[in-house]
Amino acid sequence: MASTATAPSPIQTSTATSRTPSKPTIMDRDRIMQPDEVTDLIAQGQTIVIYQDYVLRLDSWLDRHPGGRLAILHMVGKDATDEIEVYHFASTLKTIKAYRIGRKPPGPWVAFAPPPIRGGVFRRIEVTVSPPSPLDGDCSDVDDEDEALLRAEESSAEEPSSGSSDTDDSLTEDSTGVSDVSSECSSLPIPPSASWSSGVQVSGAVDTEPTVGAGNQATPITLPPFLTASGVHNVNRRSLGSAQLSQFARKQRKQARAKAAANTDTVDAVAFSTVDDFADRSNQHEVERDSITYPSVDPARQQAIVQRYRALHQRIHDLGYYNCPYVEYGKEMARYSTLFVCFLTTLHFGWYITSAMFLGLFWHQIMFTAHDAGHRAITHNFVADTLIGLFVADFCCGLSIGWWKSSHNVHHLVTNQAEHDPDIQNVPLFATSPLFFKSIKSTYYEGFVFVWDKVADIMVPFQKYTYYPIMGIARFNLYLLSWLHVLSAKSSALGRSTAWWIRPAEIASMTCYWFLFGYCLLWRSLPDWTTRVVFVLVSHIITMPLHVQITLSHWGMSTSDLGETESFPQRQLRTTMDVDCPAWLDFIHGGLQFQAVHHLFPRVPRHNLRKVQTLVREFCDDTGIPYAILNFVDGNRKVLGRLQEMSDQVNMMVQCQKYMAATGESGLH
Repeated sequence: MASTATAPSPIQTSTATSRTPSKPTIMDRDRIMQPDEVTDLIAQGQTIVIYQDYVLRLDSWLDRHPGGRLAILHMVGKDATDEIEVYHFASTLKTIKAYRIGRKPPGPWVAFAPPPIRGGVFRRIEVTVSPPSPLDGDCSDVDDEDEALLRAEESSAEEPSSGSSDTDDSLTEDSTGVSDVSSECSSLPIPPSASWSSGVQVSGAVDTEPTVGAGNQATPITLPPFLTASGVHNVNRRSLGSAQLSQFARKQRKQARAKAAANTDTVDAVAFSTVDDFADRSNQHEVERDSITYPSVDPARQQAIVQRYRALHQRIHDLGYYNCPYVEYGKEMARYSTLFVCFLTTLHFGWYITSAMFLGLFWHQIMFTAHDAGHRAITHNFVADTLIGLFVADFCCGLSIGWWKSSHNVHHLVTNQAEHDPDIQNVPLFATSPLFFKSIKSTYYEGFVFVWDKVADIMVPFQKYTYYPIMGIARFNLYLLSWLHVLSAKSSALGRSTAWWIRPAEIASMTCYWFLFGYCLLWRSLPDWTTRVVFVLVSHIITMPLHVQITLSHWGMSTSDLGETESFPQRQLRTTMDVDCPAWLDFIHGGLQFQAVHHLFPRVPRHNLRKVQTLVREFCDDTGIPYAILNFVDGNRKVLGRLQEMSDQVNMMVQCQKYMAATGESGLH
């Protein structure tokens, strides 16, 4: 179930007395850290992330991370191995061990709660074994080798990384050193207060039966043997075979289907007391639907999916699909140049509307390359790809590549989560999740409240009809967001890192764009205000297919949160849809038609995504995860259907509010 927290909750500290361990002279960073120790560190406000077998403390890296601090904060307390490896190259991965403060226990790591930024609460506990001291800011306890790695990390962004070197030892070790799922699960590090799936918590007593719900409404559920608190360390690894796990999963799925079949009432047929209750029930309805459609989120099943995903990742490396096919970019450059020459030629002859169309097509096509550069999928070198992105996005199109990376990185990690994904936070114009009815706070926009007000009541019921017109002028909003970013603290934070030059370069590039487009083109080259206005509208509306393509892959998909045990690959496939088209039309979609594949492997160059798609289909068949793919027309119908579904819920909610105002009784039924 999606988190109901609407703002980053402060880390809370219990009133229980806790003992602060004395700092050892030399920290043993290879000792096993128990889950309660990790919980305690997070409760103290430290940024703790699990990567492979390492427990990492990333406080000193937060404000220097080129991908933004939010990308790290959304991983606190989680095993972020898959997220880290698919987003970073070998040169970066080699520096990570310099931030380790210990190792996790053997076996899969199950997140205790959502990260604090998503409302997770980590409480201080009594420490029975002195935990390792966190890294000091001066890294005084780092050995010589790790000190060299830390120094290298500052400059690693400037070191070229060839496609062949990207297949690093860490990936090979991770994919080949994983043991059988049934044997791993018996050592799952689950503390008494850990939740194993959405909405499920195990009480403090060791053998207390877990429940769903709260208070007198709580109902007991059945946990598989390896998830009971007393059975975690006692179940014999060999006695818990795959047949037993499959039997439990089938039983749970059968119960869920029976419940769904018996409950023929829709969301609007149940009594509600408040708008928040209405939003939560509607969201829970989506959670239940996803729970039936997709594989169970029990840790054993998800761990099996993770193993197959990592094997697929290694296979993609081995096949060379991370290598950029530069010949294809030669073709791209020829197309961009042709469109730009056509724009200048028609402008010279006074064919202003035709010229505006060619300029819009030029913007539409070249921005696909900015997307590639933002993911370092062209040269695999941070500086080179950033400069390409700056030239294409900031100089040629007037859009901040820094804003795009800041927003896009978070979008990839928390796709379609209403409180956290900026790509779906569009109230009062659009609402794709019932949670927006609650006036949620955005963690991306630092607590900004997307208030559900009278304007939303009026606009959202018509969002199916305003969708395409607004997509036609969406570029103007991107101009605003770009300037807000480069003038914000998010952009200035990089000033303390080796990427300090990005912000001034962006400001200079976007200023040049507005001088060339606003002054040289619009003011000096066009004859009158009517022509100027029409030229701006035509050139910007021509880019509408790009904005439709961006929203097409997500707005029609699930916005629910199935809990922290859901694996990275399943979450991406559940919230993302591909668009089916013939290969000869790939240049029109610019690789964005392979969004599900791209979300699984974001650094793969777009010209290789069609090849990877074949492997992803096999992966989905093997794991039982539905692979969503529709043609362009049906994809648009799916998005419009989702918008209509939300509109219908808003209309019902507004009518009930009017009924309540007139009668004083709840009309939410």
